[in-house]
Amino acid sequence: MAVRKNRLATPFLKWVGGKRQILSSIAELLPKDINKLHYAEPFIGGGAVLFHLQPKNAIINDSNEELINVYKVIKNNHLELINDLKSHVNSSEYFYKIRSLDRSKDYSKLTDVKRASRILYLNKTCFNGLYRVNNAGEFNAPFGYYKNPNIVNEPTLKAVNKFLNNNNIVIKSGDYEELLGLFNKKTFVYMDPPYHPISNNSNFTGYVQGGWDIYDQIRLRDFCDKLDGLGIKFLLSNSSAPFIKQIYENYKITTVKAKRAINSIGSERGQIDEVLIRNYE
Repeated sequence: MAVRKNRLATPFLKWVGGKRQILSSIAELLPKDINKLHYAEPFIGGGAVLFHLQPKNAIINDSNEELINVYKVIKNNHLELINDLKSHVNSSEYFYKIRSLDRSKDYSKLTDVKRASRILYLNKTCFNGLYRVNNAGEFNAPFGYYKNPNIVNEPTLKAVNKFLNNNNIVIKSGDYEELLGLFNKKTFVYMDPPYHPISNNSNFTGYVQGGWDIYDQIRLRDFCDKLDGLGIKFLLSNSSAPFIKQIYENYKITTVKAKRAINSIGSERGQIDEVLIRNYE
């Protein structure tokens, strides 16, 4: 792991379920030999844990291709991205024009930089910073009406670019099971998948087209069983739903408090229990 960390290398997207607020709980449960292990994160999302650790060797992945494109563009074309971000306008009319681009047959013709710029712009200006798509895979969060959103976070983008290029960070986009062949006993895997809903009101499945269901959670548990069988250490975060505790009953489960703002009923937003599941002492 890197000894000197760049404090400016932090998440560049506001991500629903981001881990910044429970980083201290996660840090307490990391393996004691974490500095000797290669880091892997199959569901990278906003990357809060990655940027907290700033490892020298890592594999990051997400099935959300638009998200992974942003990481790649920041690594390879960050100055061009910054210049394009400066061209955006914080208005409702402009927002919906940019949002509608993925409904167009010409969307595939956009450059990687334009696509990354669009995602960052929408994330900074949409309501509550939600990354949310509908069943057709189209971005559908509404305009946020913020007076002065930080659309061009130049210091962070430059710091993340430096981190991604000064270390051995492999960036992939695909199903998490495809990574298994890249792991060994010297790998530590942190997983932050879409959470299983605690109640009908808390269900949020808008990160990727199609969302997640009970069978996806079971498949992930089976993947964890494979990691455990290979002697690979893993730490996984999820909701404290009884179903999750049941399917991971053979592992160590730690309950932590987290503040979440996504719920269809306002009175049910606030501190909730989440679990951190691991297969090591």
